[in-house]
Amino acid sequence: MTRARRPAVFLDRDGVLNVDHGYAHAPHQIEWAPGAKEAVKLFNDKGYYVFVVTNQAGVAKGYYGEEAVGALHRWMAREMAEAGASIDDWRYCPFHPEGVVAAYARAHHWRKPAPGMILDLIAHWPVERRGSFLIGDKTSDIEAAAAVGIPGYLFQGGDLHAFSREKLALVAEAVADQRAEAKRR
Repeated sequence: MTRARRPAVFLDRDGVLNVDHGYAHAPHQIEWAPGAKEAVKLFNDKGYYVFVVTNQAGVAKGYYGEEAVGALHRWMAREMAEAGASIDDWRYCPFHPEGVVAAYARAHHWRKPAPGMILDLIAHWPVERRGSFLIGDKTSDIEAAAAVGIPGYLFQGGDLHAFSREKLALVAEAVADQRAEAKRR
């Protein structure tokens, strides 16, 4: 199946899709952020690829294993599907330089603020960078977006759907301005 080239939204998980209560790794620990499922459906409806890029230092710190991350993401995907929304792909970084699990106790190019997860998704999907952006809750998220040349927007709580509508309008305006500037040249 050939996928069409289109823009993507990259979403952090903890603090964006779900309330960050610290090291969530099981469904009973997930409290969806207000408007999270509706925001993902909005991006789907607008033709965006929707990706999750999340640091998961809890693996390196020995709080849970990679299998728990995968199981939680599968559960979250099912919850999204029930709301008519879908995540196209997921990336997570289990590494942390201060980890206690030897296999994960190191710096890694996927750990935000490094852009590795975003770059990997761009390498595996036909992402149109113009119009793409990231929503995160930490400066490290915004720095990762900047490293690949896409806007990053800092979400500090509230309704993710309303926040996403505002950011889509900003991005649409910027893309229109870029196109108009290109025509003037």
